[in-house]
Amino acid sequence: MSGYVLHRLCVAIPSLLIASFIVFALPRLIPGDVVQLMLEEQAAGRNLDDLRAQLGLDRPLAIQYVEWLGRVARGDLGESLWTKRPVLGELARRLPVSLELGLLAICFSVAIALPVGILAAVRQDTVADYMARSAAILGLSVPGYWVATLVIVLPAIWWGWSPAPGFVDFRANPWGHLAQFVLPALILGVASAAALMRMTRAMLLEVLRQDYVRTAWSKGLRERAVVLRHGMANAIIPVVTILGLHVAQLFGGTVIFETIFGLPGMGLFLFDAISQRDYPVIQGANLLIVAVVVTTNLLVDLLYAVIDPRIRS
Repeated sequence: MSGYVLHRLCVAIPSLLIASFIVFALPRLIPGDVVQLMLEEQAAGRNLDDLRAQLGLDRPLAIQYVEWLGRVARGDLGESLWTKRPVLGELARRLPVSLELGLLAICFSVAIALPVGILAAVRQDTVADYMARSAAILGLSVPGYWVATLVIVLPAIWWGWSPAPGFVDFRANPWGHLAQFVLPALILGVASAAALMRMTRAMLLEVLRQDYVRTAWSKGLRERAVVLRHGMANAIIPVVTILGLHVAQLFGGTVIFETIFGLPGMGLFLFDAISQRDYPVIQGANLLIVAVVVTTNLLVDLLYAVIDPRIRS
């Protein structure tokens, strides 16, 4: 087991390093010059070259990257070019909001996908199966941000209702705090649930056709025992793989959903930083998202070994 864990770590660390360079380089390809923006709004009359030198943007990209990577290794993500506040502190304040939204979306996704996928497989080619597959195609086809926009706009037009403005802190109102996440998390989790349901159905159908499952049926075991104990136990690994891949999609989707619903998470923070060309914030936020995704994929790989001991060898 330790050898398997070490091997997965050796794969995860280079992936994180490559992603860190991409995260560092891509913000500088965004059209627009942060120095010119700052001169127009904060430092009128100052020389462009002087401000670039002060911000360290006049040096070669490779030197900037090495220096930034060294600071990251020490836990320093730099300061915002606009607010002069530490990026790490700003992200630490907003990360719980994004994690809560993403984790709740994953819970909705799994809670919808697994029961529906199992039902569609066990009741193949019935009305329930056709309805489940149609719903999955609909969930994959309709963009989540479009549904979120309609959920905001249409109730306001028809019934004069809209989500309460502002962010409710958990300590002030626990129920109100949780309620403000339910709607965006449900919409965010629908597309992931659709893909997960289709994979659950396909893999379970394949397993249920195996000889050992037929043997279980012939022994007179109950349907629930055959499906869950013998079927899902062997069909779950590809489903876990898809779930791990969708974590990146869910955390990426928080950028749009936090903007639409006004949640003060990393997504909204990153959106504002991109519009202002705030390089340290863009780099720090993206690096944190990449680290979450890489860590999740590592945990998924380790979960494989728990589910199927044959993978450890």
